[in-house]
Amino acid sequence: MSKATQAIAALPPAVAEALKRLGENLAVARIRRKESQRVWAQRLGVSVPTLIRMEQGDAGVSAGIYATALWLIGRVQSLPDVADPNQDRGALEMDVREALRRRAVRSGVSVEARLARKKARGE
Repeated sequence: MSKATQAIAALPPAVAEALKRLGENLAVARIRRKESQRVWAQRLGVSVPTLIRMEQGDAGVSAGIYATALWLIGRVQSLPDVADPNQDRGALEMDVREALRRRAVRSGVSVEARLARKKARGE
């Protein structure tokens, strides 16, 4: 079993559900546009079975095919926002923790320096 196959088999349930919903949404978009699976598959450059797998949310379908389907429905511009660093709460929280840790170190030095200045002035 290849690493890719192992990764697909071990998808977290939330990921599998998100892909399923994405596939369903893409199928709805195709149907609303009154496009057949054959025509849509041709436009994507894939076979009809691959289109069907994509519309079922199959994780084995290339991300490029999902991205092209988003392009076909005029939604590819939203793709970069999925991993926008400004929306990465985990990384932002780590940045805040690091800043607090650094500040705490500086604050300790600052407190000692202030106390030494007060002592030198006789306060």
